Amino acid sequence: PGNSITYSLSAPQALVHGMSFQESYAFLDAWVLTALQGLGIKAWYQPLNDIASDIGKIGGAAQARRGGAVLHHVTMSYDIDADKMVEVLRIGREKLSDKGTTSAKKRVDPLRTQTGLTREAIIDRMVETFAGLHRLTPGQVGSDTLARAQAQAAEKFSTAEWTGVVP
Repeated sequence: PGNSITYSLSAPQALVHGMSFQESYAFLDAWVLTALQGLGIKAWYQPLNDIASDIGKIGGAAQARRGGAVLHHVTMSYDIDADKMVEVLRIGREKLSDKGTTSAKKRVDPLRTQTGLTREAIIDRMVETFAGLHRLTPGQVGSDTLARAQAQAAEKFSTAEWTGVVP
């Protein structure tokens, strides 16, 4: 858990209305590029869903649009073990060739390597940047919502049937 930085944005689908998925990925990741650039990283959006730098891939995004909402989720490497990553991920040759590389291990460059900063310092900069660009209202997850989430985690998302699924 301490080897990555993840975030999710949930917004009304109207926010990305009329945008293609590629346009909405770039739009919803723009703030984090500003944050990374503020940390001295020359970062950019790499279609369709990557955040990249001169040194390598920093992270990747996924997006879903359902029920009038858009959920945009990003995972960025903070201090990843590239050997372990290659061991557990099933990355096809087509995916690698699409990215112009022969090794997933060579493609990833963690934020810790690029900045020397703690994970917490990077997260703080990300939150500060988002707050400076957009309205940010601190909130808390209600106890009922938290209880439902914990029940779902125990009953479904932590089971071997769920975690063992290989697409």
